[in-house]
Amino acid sequence: MDEIDHRLVALLRADARTPATALARAVKLSRGAVQNRLERLLARGDISGFTVKVRDGTPGSGVRAVMSIAVEGRASEAVLQALRGLPQIEAVHTTNGRWDMVAEIRADSLEVFSQTLDAIRLIQGVQATETSLLLKTHRF
Repeated sequence: MDEIDHRLVALLRADARTPATALARAVKLSRGAVQNRLERLLARGDISGFTVKVRDGTPGSGVRAVMSIAVEGRASEAVLQALRGLPQIEAVHTTNGRWDMVAEIRADSLEVFSQTLDAIRLIQGVQATETSLLLKTHRF
């Protein structure tokens, strides 16, 4: 995936119903070029589908977790860009201290969750990770 593909994925993650013409305007390509890119991303499995975000606690809302990530040297931007392309990543926070980033993860199943963890650990520049499942959320 190149930078434009990552931008398309990020736009679709914000709103999976964004029309191709709006995507094309945002990335400064023709609608046809965007359609071709999306078809390629789907065919390669880079995009596995389109989804709806549900309210926390809704039955079937899947597996939720936070992953603390230590990044090697100056690889933060490259790691962040790679994380942006994973549809299970809802947000990434940069932090101070032992961990450089904290990623919020939501997956439809434990199998997809495990695959996501594996994919993150294979990103060049990721030095170490620690993951915690979110069992229950208390809103204040």
